[in-house]
Amino acid sequence: MSVVRLDRWQTLDFDPGAGSADAGEGWMPISAPGDVYQALIAAGRLDHPFVDRNEATAAWVRDREWWWRTTFVAPEIAADETLELTFDGLDTFAAVHLDGAEIGRADNMFHAWTFPIGDRVLPGRTHTLSVRFDPTALALEGRTPPPAWPAFTDRISRSKRNLMRKAQFGWGWDWGPDLPTVGVWREARIEVRPRARIADLAFTTLTATSDRAQARIELDIAGAATGLRAEIILTDPDGHIVFHLHRDATNAAPVQFDLDAPRLWWTHDLGDQPLYALTVRLLDGDRVLDETIRAVGVRTIALDQSPDPVEPDATFFTFVLNGLPIFAKGACWVPSTSFVADVESDPYDRLIGQMVRSNMNMIRVWGGGIYEPDVFYDLCDRHGLLVWQDFMFACAPYPDDAAFVASVRAEVEHQVRRLRHHPSMALWCGNNENQAIHRINEDVSGVAAPLPGAILYDDIIPGLLADLDATVPYWPGSPWGGRNPNGMKAGDVHDWTVWHGVPPIPDDVMSEPFGYAPEKIVYQRYAEDTARFVSEFGIQAAPALATLQRWMDPADLDPESEGFQLRIKDEAKKALAMIEPVTGPATTIQDYIDFTQWTQSQGLKFGIEHFRRRTPHCSGALIWQFNDCWPCVSWSLVDYDGVEKAAFHTVRRAFAPVLASFKELGHGGVELWITNDARGVIADRAVIALTTLAGETLWSEEVPIDAPSNTSRPVWSGQVAASADHVLTVRSTTGAFEANRLLTVPIKVLALDPSARPTMTARPAADGALDVEISVRAYLAFVHLTSDRADLVFSDNHFDLGAGETRSLRITGATPVTEADVTLRCWNGRLG
Repeated sequence: MSVVRLDRWQTLDFDPGAGSADAGEGWMPISAPGDVYQALIAAGRLDHPFVDRNEATAAWVRDREWWWRTTFVAPEIAADETLELTFDGLDTFAAVHLDGAEIGRADNMFHAWTFPIGDRVLPGRTHTLSVRFDPTALALEGRTPPPAWPAFTDRISRSKRNLMRKAQFGWGWDWGPDLPTVGVWREARIEVRPRARIADLAFTTLTATSDRAQARIELDIAGAATGLRAEIILTDPDGHIVFHLHRDATNAAPVQFDLDAPRLWWTHDLGDQPLYALTVRLLDGDRVLDETIRAVGVRTIALDQSPDPVEPDATFFTFVLNGLPIFAKGACWVPSTSFVADVESDPYDRLIGQMVRSNMNMIRVWGGGIYEPDVFYDLCDRHGLLVWQDFMFACAPYPDDAAFVASVRAEVEHQVRRLRHHPSMALWCGNNENQAIHRINEDVSGVAAPLPGAILYDDIIPGLLADLDATVPYWPGSPWGGRNPNGMKAGDVHDWTVWHGVPPIPDDVMSEPFGYAPEKIVYQRYAEDTARFVSEFGIQAAPALATLQRWMDPADLDPESEGFQLRIKDEAKKALAMIEPVTGPATTIQDYIDFTQWTQSQGLKFGIEHFRRRTPHCSGALIWQFNDCWPCVSWSLVDYDGVEKAAFHTVRRAFAPVLASFKELGHGGVELWITNDARGVIADRAVIALTTLAGETLWSEEVPIDAPSNTSRPVWSGQVAASADHVLTVRSTTGAFEANRLLTVPIKVLALDPSARPTMTARPAADGALDVEISVRAYLAFVHLTSDRADLVFSDNHFDLGAGETRSLRITGATPVTEADVTLRCWNGRLG
């Protein structure tokens, strides 16, 4: 098989209906994958929409007719070969032309489009290929979406996003800009292929222990296979062949076999990630007609939903990997940029690495974005991250007419076939929040009605999965389960009591009205959550000041400016209500950054510790959200430029395999809990101490710890009165867990010494890193290093230090790091 990649194109816009591939002047060069925003920015026709207040200036792009054109030299083909034009993604309503003649149309950006062209071209001759992209408004003219829910009516009715199979977030979200993309957004190519070919290949682990695994390979040969052979080879991570089979290519039966002493794939916190190489060749005698190679892992995944014997009328929602129940620690993923075709800026390797460093073992690909490219899932395989994969439906009622259902069917089949071999795949999920929002609408309006689009989640998707990937669990929506889709007795929950004021649902009905008053959204309300699995929870925070400075007009670096408010897509008053009881109001941009980052970090710490203490009744905590698609104020832990917020490091500590955390019981009562997600028993001794902020030890106690795997239990209890001058700490005597602390009052009333400052010693290392040691004489809160460099990686950052303590950390970067690259800050310095 030979491939001609079509990566160099030109693009130009026209009035709708007025364009063609050979008309107009000023055609702009563009690469494929790509979208027209990139071409416009490069040509100087559009100011970058992320800069200053430019988002609105790009609104005209969506209303134009866009043409793309390129040329190619047709290759030679043999009698037993075909010539195909394949687009892995067209965004979205497109007509494909070859030498001026239309050869096909596309209307779904989420699957590949293939057109046979062998009888339309002459070998060695140059041909012209063009694609016309119609404005979505024109393509959907005359179509009416299903009635939207009140909270989403305006945005959905304006865009009709739920009528098109296009990235839903591109029309704006409560963290993302309104920038719907256009273009050849995935690879385009001309392929010479054998008429008999390997059409599909599936690898499934049926059972697995450390002694033996049973696996199945399913092979689909397209075309006339009579007289041909299929060769199947499986090699282990060291390159040794562990299974080898030749058979008649017309034999379509699955191949089932045993592996002795298999090397099992685990999440990075539980073990290694060995990958086997599966090679399948289609042979005509000794000639290889076609070949497919895939990296696969030996592992089993299941979802335990058995009754919880301790909590009445409740069931578990626990992922079981290779027979081992796990606590899923992770975050929700949104597209890494609004320009989803901009592969050059996609920081997948960095972001996946940051997830691993933050002790996460699961990533949820959210249903309002895109099915991520192969490299994303390859990285999850190699780094040991489980993937919760939503299908691309979010926060909207979807149609169920025959044409829409057929398009979804093709999309789902394509994506499942593409992704099912990845050992990281842990769950297929029907949508984001559709059942839950529909139920809230019913409760508020008092009118019950069928869910538009339910056929997709209840019939079409699970029906396809039953045939294509029955061993990976399917879940109809997130949240879903029990008598209410967002109820806490079964399934998964989106906890938006904190931040959004969405009332908690103990079982079937909302327990209180909506509201954004501080007392209704304060992060301590996470303690009311008794969910089985929390698949969304979060608190907004501003990005680093340097990130804002890179993208914003200096005049807009004011929390009250219109330009700054445009960076907050949710209601800005929620952040003010959230920080007020914790830090007090923000009056400057630095206040806003510090106060929101502190509140986010402490709120997520509180929530994670609560959820993990509920092990095994709660079996997962996925933060909303991990990353950003543009520079903004959002719930992310890592901002658009890759800079880690304070919460990133707090979450890293809270998600450590072994956690020591304090639980306040009321009236001064406190318990120390040990949570152990590691595979072995933790035996240790913990030192608990109550000290003043000046460093005086009021009392200290040492307690033994014996914590079996996958457990959480109290090991100590005592009385600690609330005080602005006291801190309760716990430390391991063996280093089994990171030190932790409890402040019994908000930081705004903590009796910090305003004159106290940290001392830093920095030493350049031979490898270009900077080794830093920070020491203090009195209690310092929110000690952290900042930088104008977005490439720096801090081994530790954003922590409190007790009197007399020292903390060592390492800073690395793309180029050598110097002391001049960083600035040391702390909360105490704000008070002086």
